[in-house]
Amino acid sequence: MTDSNQDHQNKLANESSPYLLQHADNPVDWYPWGDEAFEKAKREDKPVLVSIGYATCHWCHVMAHESFEDEEVASLMNEYFVNIKVDREERPEIDNTYMLVCQMLTGSGGWPLNVFLTPEKKPFYAATYIPKTGRQGRPGMLQLIPRLAQLWENEREKISSSTDEIISAFQKSNQFEGDNELDELVLDKAYSQFESQYDTVHGGFGSSPKFPSAHNLMFLLRYAQRNPDSKALEMVEQTLTQMRRGGIFDHIGWGFHRYSTDPKWLVPHFEKMLYDQAILLMAYTEGWQLTGNELFKQTADEIITYLLRKMQDDSGGFYSAEDADSEGEEGKFYVWSISEVREILPATEAELAIEVFNFTEDGNYADEATGQRTGKNIPHLRMPLEELAKERNMSEAQLVDTLEGIREKLLETRQDRVHPLLDDKILTDWNGLMIAALAKAGRTFQNGEYTQKAKQCWDFLETHMLSDDHTLMHRYRNEDVAIEGHADDYAFVIWGLIELYGSTLESTYLQEAVALNEAFINEFWDQKDGGFYFTSESAEELLGRKKEIYDGAMPSSNSVAMMNLLRLGRMTGNTDWEQMADQAQKRFAKDLKKAPTGFGAALQSIDFALGASQEIIISGEPAADDTQQMLQKINGQFLPRAVLLLNDPDDEMIRNLAPYLSDFDMHEGQATVYVCQNYSCELPTTDPEKMLELINF
Repeated sequence: MTDSNQDHQNKLANESSPYLLQHADNPVDWYPWGDEAFEKAKREDKPVLVSIGYATCHWCHVMAHESFEDEEVASLMNEYFVNIKVDREERPEIDNTYMLVCQMLTGSGGWPLNVFLTPEKKPFYAATYIPKTGRQGRPGMLQLIPRLAQLWENEREKISSSTDEIISAFQKSNQFEGDNELDELVLDKAYSQFESQYDTVHGGFGSSPKFPSAHNLMFLLRYAQRNPDSKALEMVEQTLTQMRRGGIFDHIGWGFHRYSTDPKWLVPHFEKMLYDQAILLMAYTEGWQLTGNELFKQTADEIITYLLRKMQDDSGGFYSAEDADSEGEEGKFYVWSISEVREILPATEAELAIEVFNFTEDGNYADEATGQRTGKNIPHLRMPLEELAKERNMSEAQLVDTLEGIREKLLETRQDRVHPLLDDKILTDWNGLMIAALAKAGRTFQNGEYTQKAKQCWDFLETHMLSDDHTLMHRYRNEDVAIEGHADDYAFVIWGLIELYGSTLESTYLQEAVALNEAFINEFWDQKDGGFYFTSESAEELLGRKKEIYDGAMPSSNSVAMMNLLRLGRMTGNTDWEQMADQAQKRFAKDLKKAPTGFGAALQSIDFALGASQEIIISGEPAADDTQQMLQKINGQFLPRAVLLLNDPDDEMIRNLAPYLSDFDMHEGQATVYVCQNYSCELPTTDPEKMLELINF
């Protein structure tokens, strides 16, 4: 094997990604993904190690410390491979491709993801976390590197036939077998599978780890409305309540951690992701709409308070994540000993906090490696504040006030600790989710500040991430804009704009949603089979263009795009878009039917398509009292299968976007509502109560 005569040199120092910058001082000769690395691999006839992770990933830190900072491992990596670091959040298309390969080869996936490629980007070996030295039957870097180097040197034909098989299996996995039958049975099957996985004691689904998967809860809310006799609403209420009480919720600084490592929602994996806050905010908002449960509104407010305090940039965009680790320890920033609490708070407050938040001398948090109790506690609640207040002969309001004072003191003290890394890159897709969530909360809770923050976020994207031809870029950091947008960027931003139109009824947002949707279709739609590819026509080819449909931690681009097509089709009268949504749903139907609980967001678009859906048109002056009265009545309602349009007599743009609106006039100068269902409209009304009767018939 030839080796380069050049000195080894780490090439990450000039990158923008916080994750890549974490590795800029490694002794590994890292390259960012790009032609330079692959040309070097071809020139020197070396395989390529692509290591994929993200800045707030705990096990990525573990592997980095153990192997990539280690001179012995780095020396072997530099001798035998060309090494590439990839931030999965910046380059989800690379991650999606090679993660599927890892799952096909090993049966599982996760991060860090380490994939070994030929210089032509063809994979022949993949693994997630690899220790420095082998243990429990798992090879370590010190054994694996020489083994793969020998394979490359002496058994190239074996590698070649292996890569051909992998690529063939990859391409096969991307061929969807369609099905023309999609009816309510798929919703029923999903519900019954969720019911069988439901944890009746702690809420949530399965045992552990437990992910919030808020889009599954949003599907169940729709199912509950469709089937009031089912247990769907009870499942959602219990889950939202238990998550809010559990340690997965940050009771001191607010916002949600990524997932729970135990069935009780007590011990979280402590990182906080922007997308989780956005989707959970939507689930709590919709939960409040359907139940009126004040805890859900309170939780929505708390998520937003956390986001505005910690995650929003001055320019309006939102940062990506906060790490789980600080000072080399997971969770250190978030946990408390009883002695600390007694030092910070006056005696009576300290004892109240210890009792209410369930602190013990041994602690409820164990060391990850040894399993030993650390004397540190994760704040959590075991019962409603109403019951806690009764136990103490206090009014609930009194207890809430006292606890708020305690929380503020603990937060102030916590601010002096070493903070976890804030990953301050701004991603277009996750900000699209944030716009949708803030706009929905703003309209539901009639909170103008939330809607304003959604507008500011869109202004940021429009200024920095959108070109004149409606092409989106994916990542912004320190005024550096890079990476062409993926399907998630388009689908999620279009969703955000639809919600922003719903909250402001300013037609410019609908116009932007329509223009972006057209650009998205032009670059990403599969003209032959339907559905959206994850990458645009002009993007770099890896093993083939993938279509994402599975709804994992986030909804997939196709799930969200199908809903966007249905809603925009109804709003503008463009039936071609509804036809495209139908084509996409049928293209993915076999997969959906096979394992419906993996498609919580896609099921929402099927629920919409199956109806009964409504178009609600208010013809009136936007600022007039009668128009506002109508809107207030509508905005608190849970109407997941309705679209709303304001036919403002002074707004020509809205009638250009939705020409059919010219048939819907005001009556005698009063705000007039038309409720249409299945393409036929009821008689108009100027009475808000009659309007609600028509909507909720």
